[in-house]
Amino acid sequence: MSHAVYDTRYHLVWAPKYRKWILDGEVRDTAKELFKEILAARDCEVIEMEIAGDQVHIFASIPPRYFIGETVRVLKSVSAKEILWMHPRVKKELWEGEFWEDGYFVRTVGDKVTSETIKKYIKYHRHEEKTPKQLEFDF
Repeated sequence: MSHAVYDTRYHLVWAPKYRKWILDGEVRDTAKELFKEILAARDCEVIEMEIAGDQVHIFASIPPRYFIGETVRVLKSVSAKEILWMHPRVKKELWEGEFWEDGYFVRTVGDKVTSETIKKYIKYHRHEEKTPKQLEFDF
């Protein structure tokens, strides 16, 4: 992405299967480290992360070359496999060995650039295209 400028930040949320409260202590620490490693390997920046007993919240800058659905799939599948291998007691609490719920929540996040700002920006450029300006020279 050497020729691209981007500011793509996402708030990601998902939960363990059956909303089980299994993300505690060592499991939480393992999950946090795994998420950081997975995202770093993809040149993503973790801005904030919180892992509660029954939910994961990640606020991260993810390059646009990565499809967000695929990024979440990788985060969930790799972490599930590793957590179940490193913490076998967790598998006893889950039926059928699935670790994460199927779905997730994602929202794009901007700093000061809101939907209204973008609309105004686009309308401004639409107006500018219709009314070309004469070049001015100082002689």
